[in-house]
Amino acid sequence: MRISPFIVVLVGAIAVSGCAQKGLRDLRPNGPGPDEFMVLPNKPLTPPTNYSALPAPTPGGGNLVDPTPKADLVAALGGRSSALDPNAAIPGSDGALVTAASRYGVEPGVRSSLATEDAAYRKRARRTGRIKLFPVDRYAQAYRKESLNPFNETEKFRRSGFGTPSAPPSDL
Repeated sequence: MRISPFIVVLVGAIAVSGCAQKGLRDLRPNGPGPDEFMVLPNKPLTPPTNYSALPAPTPGGGNLVDPTPKADLVAALGGRSSALDPNAAIPGSDGALVTAASRYGVEPGVRSSLATEDAAYRKRARRTGRIKLFPVDRYAQAYRKESLNPFNETEKFRRSGFGTPSAPPSDL
């Protein structure tokens, strides 16, 4: 029995398709990674006037160039430096926001618990579709039922009489 060259090419293409890159939607972290809120820009470096009179370095101590980087960041974002004090009272202007955000309670460690729940959900969602002949977006596949079609939602709001911004064509 002779095997068709078409079958050989098809089987080869299917075998090689499993080697494709995951792309940007593969959201599994490959390590703990940096905290995106810990990145602060530094002020420009300035040389000291006397190199022999420099203080001894202290691990975890302040920086001569940037003595208060967090306070500078809060001020640059329009906040008050008292916001950095964990024992400071919540200003009256922020009371309504804090009350609304914590109306159902505040869970400590919400990031880690959400990551655990998300991993468990995606594991359950992929049990039925572990073997695929072609590369698929596993994230979109797991959350397909929870996603919204923005064009359908825009039309729904427009029919209800709400003003909506223009949207790009759906065929893009």
